[in-house]
Amino acid sequence: MSHSTLPQTEVPRTDPVSGAAPQAPGPRTATRTAARDTDAFADPLAIWPASVVPLSQDDLAVGGVPLTELADRFGTPAYVLDEDEVRNRCRAYLRAFPDTDVYYAAKAFLCRAMAHWVAEEGLGLDVCSAGELELAVTTGFPPERIVLHGNAKSPADLRAALRLGVGRIVIDSTSEIARLAAAVPAGTRQKVLIRVVPGIAAGGHAKIRTGTEDQKFGLSIADGSAQHAITRVLNQPRLELVGLHCHLGSQITTAKPYLSAVRRLVGLLARIREQHGITLPELDLGGGHGVAYRPGEAALDVAGLATKIRAELAGGCAAAGLPVPRLAVEPGRAIAGPAGIVLYRVLSVKRTGSTTFVAVDGGMSDNPRPALYGVRYAPRLVGRRSGAATEPVTVVGRHCEAGDVLASDVHLPGDIRPGDLIAVPVAGAYHLSMASGYNLVGRPPVVAVTAGHARLLVRRESLADIQERDIGL
Repeated sequence: MSHSTLPQTEVPRTDPVSGAAPQAPGPRTATRTAARDTDAFADPLAIWPASVVPLSQDDLAVGGVPLTELADRFGTPAYVLDEDEVRNRCRAYLRAFPDTDVYYAAKAFLCRAMAHWVAEEGLGLDVCSAGELELAVTTGFPPERIVLHGNAKSPADLRAALRLGVGRIVIDSTSEIARLAAAVPAGTRQKVLIRVVPGIAAGGHAKIRTGTEDQKFGLSIADGSAQHAITRVLNQPRLELVGLHCHLGSQITTAKPYLSAVRRLVGLLARIREQHGITLPELDLGGGHGVAYRPGEAALDVAGLATKIRAELAGGCAAAGLPVPRLAVEPGRAIAGPAGIVLYRVLSVKRTGSTTFVAVDGGMSDNPRPALYGVRYAPRLVGRRSGAATEPVTVVGRHCEAGDVLASDVHLPGDIRPGDLIAVPVAGAYHLSMASGYNLVGRPPVVAVTAGHARLLVRRESLADIQERDIGL
């Protein structure tokens, strides 16, 4: 269904990375800047996809399709993904990081359409399991542009990676070196990177900081584990060590931790050359690029980050007498997150003491992140004009947990009532990929919007789906 006659009333926005004004403002050509999130204190739509258009009756159109129409057509809860926002963010990364391998982190969100979009835009793919790998390759994603991660890769993961011919495998522990080498077919070599722990604390929450010594990922530089693993890999003729990898954490909003990581990894590259007489040609700095979940929150300036990393890397390598390695980065949330919206229906409104609870038809089964990390969102009433003053409320889910809270102390109209439609932006990353079967409610569908059309990417999980898996008494 086309909506080409929708009013084009949006404020022209800027490039998702550079901040430059678009040449032809419009709902599909203008794109929101990640850096601009930090400056958007007065714009409640700053964190929404750039295609957002306000409509009458306080509805919003995204990708040219009204949210109320999407809710009526596909039901709620439902994830909505703006295809053009995804593609524009991919392109913005390639502009910010020229001559760099940009791998989309599939763990943020993956389906066949997402893999197809990312491949078409020229990005590689970072996967963490045989499941993610098989889905991507059977969709047509070139396996040589895929990197396999994982702190505990199963034999099935490694077999799939070797069978399908992934470009890189990131070694995360010494125990997997011999297992991987033994699985590589005779007469061939598998390119690998070593994931090192640089000892840098960065990230929005303790549970998503992965560059420190006290977590499960990587091999420490400080205690010599990384150096020991490098020696062992170099002694395996079926493994080709091509570089180093690190990932500092998630929701990082400043460049400083990345620059510290560059300095430490360049130092390690210099020691490798001194001890082993080899120069590794690649350096993968992972992802973790932070986005704003609410207007006014900080987000990482990706274009600024790219400029600073290149300068730091060039300077460090010059000082060490090293050639500059080929750089790689792995954004996930920063591409998928701001492109997504989740729609809910209000089921009940309950006032208990001084708190008003607005309960919706989803919850922690489709978004566990508030319970896991304390993430705060900015839900919005759509599809009904309200003249009531806003009041602080707590938006909660339908599940049997007191911690099933989607948004605490947010302002919604005081007359909010059952049947109302609530939309939550920045819902494209770590929602469906972390969704569960709690209370057997079924996982929501994923709907793509672009150019006034909506299409189903992932159908809703039905009761029949759930029952078909339960095969015994």
